[in-house]
Amino acid sequence: MDFLRRTWAEIDLSALRDNFKKLRARIPETAGITAVVKADAYGHGALPVSRLLQEEGADYLAVSCLDEALELRRGGITLPLLILGHTPPRYTKTLLEHNITQTVSCLAKAEEYSRQALAAGGELCIHIKLDTGMSRLGFLCAGSHFDEGVKNVSRSCELPGLRPEGIYTHFASADEPGEDSRSYTEEQFRLFTEVTKEVEKFTGKTFNIHHCANSGCVVNYTGMSLDMVRPGLLLYGYGDTEGRLGLKPCMRLVTTVSTIKHYEAGTAVSYGRRF
Repeated sequence: MDFLRRTWAEIDLSALRDNFKKLRARIPETAGITAVVKADAYGHGALPVSRLLQEEGADYLAVSCLDEALELRRGGITLPLLILGHTPPRYTKTLLEHNITQTVSCLAKAEEYSRQALAAGGELCIHIKLDTGMSRLGFLCAGSHFDEGVKNVSRSCELPGLRPEGIYTHFASADEPGEDSRSYTEEQFRLFTEVTKEVEKFTGKTFNIHHCANSGCVVNYTGMSLDMVRPGLLLYGYGDTEGRLGLKPCMRLVTTVSTIKHYEAGTAVSYGRRF
């Protein structure tokens, strides 16, 4: 061991494997798993983590951006990859060349991806994202935006050069206790279901994948698993605060003790004698 490193992180891939199997056993057999490996798999190492998840039978991997997706493709990952964030439309050809699925969060972006896909002579696989209450990315569809949201999603799904494979949303407080958080999550789920139903009725087409179950939802709302769940930190052993799932943390920080000193009681310590 090179103790000149002083402080480092150790990753336990056997714990990750065990966590994946426990989550697989928890959700319905009909639901797939999109494992979130964004931000270098939350610091656990995107490539080794993704290779293990591919080996264990994950259905999809989710990343934040194109750079992360390309890193996985270069590393030999062949699983479907979903980019959760924005990709500039000028990189549509790159998405097509590497078989990467792109999130579409508004009509203007859908139109740009459509134009670029047609120019590249391909069909871009997309997942529609609805903003049902996270107030981040996604088609506006709550309250007075409902009808416009349904219309804009439907128009996006009918654009040439795009293949709308999935539709999803993200819960804001599925991991929070209390009746208020439960009511908010249930309302997000109701809105997601209602918008999806109206879009499918309007277009006459059904999305192959409906997904909304993030980590908190997997723990607290198994009835919302739909076609696919999307665990992030939960996969790495964090978020099961009551220990109901028996998950194990996959990372530990290790350091060395460099100096031990003994002082008289009342001795001033540090700048400004702050301690």
